[in-house]
Amino acid sequence: MRELPVGVVTFLFTDVEGSTRLWEQSPATMREALVRHDALIENLTEANQGTLVRPRGEGDSRFAVFAQASSAVATAGAIQEALSAETWPTPHPLRVRMALHTGEADLRDGDYYGSAVNRCARLRSLAHGSQTLLSRATTELVRDNVPARARLDDLGEHRLKDMVRPEHVYQLTLIDSLDSFPTLQSLDSFPNNLPIQLTSFIGREREIAEAKNLLSTERLLTFTGSGGTGKSRLSMQVAAEVLPDFRDGAWLVELAALTDPALVLPSIATTFDVRPLPGVPLESAVIDYLRARHLLLMLDNCEHLLEACATLADTLLHSCPHLKILASSREGLGIAGETVYRIPSLSLPDTDEPDVNDILSSEAAQLFMARAAATSARFMLTTRNAPALAQICHRLDGIPLALELAAARVTMFSAEQIAARLGDRFRLLTGGSRTALPRQQTLRAMIDWSYDLLTPPERALLQRLSVFVGGWTFEAAEAMTDELDVLELLTQLVNKSLVIVDEQDGVARYRLLETIRQYARDRLFESGDSPAAWDRHLDYFLHFTEEVGSKLSTAEFFTWIERIEHDYDNILAALEWGAENRLEDTLLLVGNLNGFWSNRSHDKVYARLQGIFDQLNARPADSEANSRRRETVRPKGLLALGTLALQQSDFPPARAAFSEAVAAARLIGDKSVQAYALIMWSVVLSFINDYVGIKAAAQESVAFFRETGENWGLAVALYQLGMAEGLLGDPVAQQARRDEAKQLVIEFNHPMTGYAMFGMGISARNMGNFGDARHHFQLALNALNAVRNTFFPVMIESELGHLSRIMGEMAEAKAIYQRTLPIFADRGNRDAIAHQLECFAFIAHVEGQPERSVKLLSAAAVLRAASASVRAPWEQVEFEQEIGALRTALGEETFNTLWTAGRTFSMDTAVALALSP
Repeated sequence: MRELPVGVVTFLFTDVEGSTRLWEQSPATMREALVRHDALIENLTEANQGTLVRPRGEGDSRFAVFAQASSAVATAGAIQEALSAETWPTPHPLRVRMALHTGEADLRDGDYYGSAVNRCARLRSLAHGSQTLLSRATTELVRDNVPARARLDDLGEHRLKDMVRPEHVYQLTLIDSLDSFPTLQSLDSFPNNLPIQLTSFIGREREIAEAKNLLSTERLLTFTGSGGTGKSRLSMQVAAEVLPDFRDGAWLVELAALTDPALVLPSIATTFDVRPLPGVPLESAVIDYLRARHLLLMLDNCEHLLEACATLADTLLHSCPHLKILASSREGLGIAGETVYRIPSLSLPDTDEPDVNDILSSEAAQLFMARAAATSARFMLTTRNAPALAQICHRLDGIPLALELAAARVTMFSAEQIAARLGDRFRLLTGGSRTALPRQQTLRAMIDWSYDLLTPPERALLQRLSVFVGGWTFEAAEAMTDELDVLELLTQLVNKSLVIVDEQDGVARYRLLETIRQYARDRLFESGDSPAAWDRHLDYFLHFTEEVGSKLSTAEFFTWIERIEHDYDNILAALEWGAENRLEDTLLLVGNLNGFWSNRSHDKVYARLQGIFDQLNARPADSEANSRRRETVRPKGLLALGTLALQQSDFPPARAAFSEAVAAARLIGDKSVQAYALIMWSVVLSFINDYVGIKAAAQESVAFFRETGENWGLAVALYQLGMAEGLLGDPVAQQARRDEAKQLVIEFNHPMTGYAMFGMGISARNMGNFGDARHHFQLALNALNAVRNTFFPVMIESELGHLSRIMGEMAEAKAIYQRTLPIFADRGNRDAIAHQLECFAFIAHVEGQPERSVKLLSAAAVLRAASASVRAPWEQVEFEQEIGALRTALGEETFNTLWTAGRTFSMDTAVALALSP
């Protein structure tokens, strides 16, 4: 295939007229005809130095590009002659419409984009079958080089759908052709009062297609959506698209400026120049005018005149059989026969770290770039500002008006600066078009318009819902008030496009666009009801976490983990409020979810919880009741603190927190918390090889779990106890614990039994059963990855690396260490880093790099000394054997020189040396 040209090129678009009807009439012959059609166009395009790109639109359309306009026009004429001469197998000959336009090419990934391509496509939509149209740009280039037996006929200036600038159109007429064509199908060819658009229309291809399909069968279609989503602009675009379907045109009635419902009917009458007659009501006169006409009536901005619009629309539809209505409103008209179509926000960039191509695929970013470029010629999309542009699109929820207002700020700020200022968006996003409606000139005015249309109870509920982050359930909304009818009011807020409904795992969840949420939160603060709303929010999530926490030790673990994930942002918000206002309740909130925190790192929660304990320790209880409350919630909070510290690889604080949790739980007789704190304490002790301490903690934990009947915890405790007994020289006891735990795991089938599998793998490894150990480590890894645990999987993978190395599989071991060492380094887990450096050193020696091996061992020794970590007995044996072998191989003097050099390495330097080729 010829290379696609760049720069200024000429596009040729073709399309078979009436192909759908031909497919319906004779699919077999149509299939044969299209094969011949495609071959004919491909051959003639190639013969004239053109290149086919790909179909544009239906499967019977073709798209070619030419470096020279004269070649493109010659190709179009040759194709029309060949098509005319062809004998077609279809009931009717194929009639192909064509368009040519010359402009600057925007070539990306083997396809063309941009305004020149769009103009050519719109020009093609004007043509009739067998007709070839040229733009003025193409005509000027070929005027003196028209193909033989052809001429150029001037068809005048025409408005194109979605094009700001009209086009002067010419027709390539074959002199020998007998064809004569109807008037072009431009906007000027049909009766209408659609305003000329001064800016380009961006995206919405799916919404336009779906709306056109609905209008083909329905008589009342209402576009709904929150303010600024572009309902009016989309209405006009759809009307322009369907204009040929309405013999008497499409007519816009703008209602935004009206304040009196009684003026709706006169506005419609004025649109059609219908005047009242003596003795004839105005409504009857309008009906008489519309009764026999096939037209589309557009009622734009109905929300503040809803009852009048609904009543009149119902009357007109019943009285005028050929009338169709396209309305736009914040909520539906609510009459029989209405189809409500909610307009979504513009599509957003797909990735968190978008590149330029990700941005270009997003409708929201395309709109921002188009408006920004029109505002400032300096604005350009770059690799540097792409992340900021993606952030702007997401934080403004893809709302067209908000994006346009933000784009207007590129005269003052860079994209990065605009993104940074969106926390104060209502101050930033002002200065819209002076000729726009007042409510479209600032972001706050846009939302003020919707807010002012609400009833006082609707406003009150909207304010309280603003405290939710990331959505909420109906039960959560009910918890925010005792005096309001939440079912009725929430339904109204959904209908008015202020609250969005989604479905997650079969449960309806509700959310506010971030811009609406910030506005409602500002209103809540102004009302003085903000503290009460946040207290209710915290109360609800205290109840929620208490319910969920009890489910995390059951086989329903995954279901409830998903529920927590859905409300994770709400839990963090409740934590923030509670940390400043209700310390004891916040301890309980965090403590209820200990089974959730154990899955992965939660650094923000960990930092907040540390701060809460600092405040509690510095602030004595102010009453006996408060003192008892602290005593009750403290054990769970300490257990959560230790778990979060462990996830951060912060071992000394973890050990201290678990020890305190055990003591605090003893004071109040909470055996369940004691059991879990003891088993977690034993896990921390395993990092310093305190096998006696592990055994004592695990034994006590086993006893408590037997009392409480919590079999999942009992299984983990038994594995931990068995491991300690095996390391202390009692393999018989170890096997007995392992067998009992294994049976519990089989019976209980809890997703978190990966911990138990990990313990089984450790036991098998200690007994020298390496194949069995690998099997159980892999099971543990699969189980804990499934619950998205971020702490233990890297430890398990590291253990798999050790097994591979022990079994002589050095390449596999090295590959594993190369994955795990950066994770340990990122966590700052010094003892794990030290051991990994030692393992890299052992492999380096096997690979014939003894000097590198000594430096890594020396750097590891420095890290161990800094973190006071000790080697396991088998690790110490391997280390000493390796040191002895290296001293012998290198000699004492060389060894000592290398050892001294390694002691100067920082942790980062040592890690980089280990990971280097």
